Amino acid sequence: MSRKKDASDVQSGLSLSFGHAFVAPDQRRHRSSMAVQIPDNPRQLEIKGACAIIADSTWRNAIARQAGDISVRGFLADYYSTPDHWDIKTSATRVLRALNGWCYSQSRYVQGGSYISSLSAIIFRGRESFLFHMGDTLVFRLRGAEFEQISRDHVTDLGGYRYPSRALGMDNNVDIDHMNLSLKTGDVFLFTSQAVRGTLTPTDYMHAIRQQASDLDGACERLAGIARERAGARGYGAEAFCFQLVRVDSLPAQDMGPPVQLPGQLPIPAELEIGDRIDGLLIESIISRTARAHVYGVRDEASLRRMVMKTPSPALSSRNPYLEHFLLQQWIGERVRSSFVVRIVAPPRPRRHLYYLMRPIEGQPLDHWLEQHPEACIEQRLDIARQLARAVHALHRRDILHQAIRPENIMIDQHEQVVLIDFGACARRLDDDNNAALALARDAGLGMHSAPEYALGLGVSRRSDQYSLASTIYWLLTGAMPYDMAPDMLEDEQGLSLLTYRRARDINPQVPAILDNALQRALSPCRALRFRRLSELIHALRHAMTFADADEEDESSPLPEKTLDAPSRHKALRLWQGIAATLLLSLVAVMLIK
Repeated sequence: MSRKKDASDVQSGLSLSFGHAFVAPDQRRHRSSMAVQIPDNPRQLEIKGACAIIADSTWRNAIARQAGDISVRGFLADYYSTPDHWDIKTSATRVLRALNGWCYSQSRYVQGGSYISSLSAIIFRGRESFLFHMGDTLVFRLRGAEFEQISRDHVTDLGGYRYPSRALGMDNNVDIDHMNLSLKTGDVFLFTSQAVRGTLTPTDYMHAIRQQASDLDGACERLAGIARERAGARGYGAEAFCFQLVRVDSLPAQDMGPPVQLPGQLPIPAELEIGDRIDGLLIESIISRTARAHVYGVRDEASLRRMVMKTPSPALSSRNPYLEHFLLQQWIGERVRSSFVVRIVAPPRPRRHLYYLMRPIEGQPLDHWLEQHPEACIEQRLDIARQLARAVHALHRRDILHQAIRPENIMIDQHEQVVLIDFGACARRLDDDNNAALALARDAGLGMHSAPEYALGLGVSRRSDQYSLASTIYWLLTGAMPYDMAPDMLEDEQGLSLLTYRRARDINPQVPAILDNALQRALSPCRALRFRRLSELIHALRHAMTFADADEEDESSPLPEKTLDAPSRHKALRLWQGIAATLLLSLVAVMLIK
């Protein structure tokens, strides 16, 4: 089944046409996947461009088709979800490395196959294209009378067979070929798999494309037909072929300049005072001012809507690394959809300065709320804990670490609704390592609820957030900390052995035993001993209310022994004696046979 689409109605400058065709004797064993994605949103098209991609797995792979499909769909979904201020190379390489890590880890759980596939992708933006390639998929460019291969084969010859020496999911680390190519009107790019090598010549490609210039689907079908005939004549007709063509129909004018001003190019606003105006927003209050950011209460003069504005500190230079993270904060808030996480709102009109807007919260931080509600019952506190856990879980589902889960960043509104705020230390797990996340958390400031690995400079992960969440819940239920020594005071790993957990039930007997046991595990000083998934702690919180009023026994206590009468004990003894005799006879028989 082939398709064709013209992008001229989406963007007046760049216009693309494409088509493709598959040929496979057995569709269930097809090992290739292809796609072309042209965003409907003009802004996204101008920033991220259009993408053409092909993935191809090996024919010996039992899940070859799934490997190719996951590679293509995963790259397209994640690439167009990256922050707008990332350039194309940063976005594509980070997505490919994250996808490679996932495929490599999942292959360990598959028998008879793996999520390994070669991959080639070209991103078209403006008058340029960007090629990202690994493996043995083939990409050619037809420009006038020149037909050349622009991808480089990463293959190894073993026993007369050619195997990819580099591919997605083959190793935990991956090398990605990257190439910038200028575009000309009429350029045609051909994507195909290694299986076609030896069946078609450059002349075949050029004739088929030019004869079907008005129908790229037809050109792909013609190439597939010729390849199938020649492969059959040579005795390997079972091979699967695929072809994808992308043609550049028109390009933006040379002197158009940047079509969209990215957020990172906007100037930092000066220090604002009550009564000042910026982009039609009136400053009504000053919420906080720090060395890195200023937060204001604002009102839209047109709609009278109240919002919260966050801006970088004017003292920061345009090259300060914090500015890139400031843009990431906005990206996080726009993509995390949870009623328990502060919501980023779209500005009412185009911005002329660097800031982002948030929905206001009519409430107070958790520590202030507890001071005013010391009589809050265990059910109220458990309800707050469950809401907070759902907020953290919403971030983790987007592969985001909060890294600053503490009472002052947890707002309680007038309806006792929990809202987790402050993205100042948030980091993405998409990054190549967690050193940047660790440095970011330290720069934002550690606290008594921070996991020990932050103070010791060890690796951080979702389980680090799990510790901070559990520590905050422990404090919420008991008013105390789980350890006599604050984890942020540790000097080396040997100090972890000095941390002895204090049972929450010893401080507050109303804490259910099932929750106390869950908190003890989530608060383990050793990160590897905590829950593998946050959902396990959420499960304990969900069931804690059932046992809130019950006098539960500690789950670690041994089960009561079941007493047996004399006849029952005699029968059990005879049964085990018979089993032991049978095993002994079997062993003797095996020895005699040998």
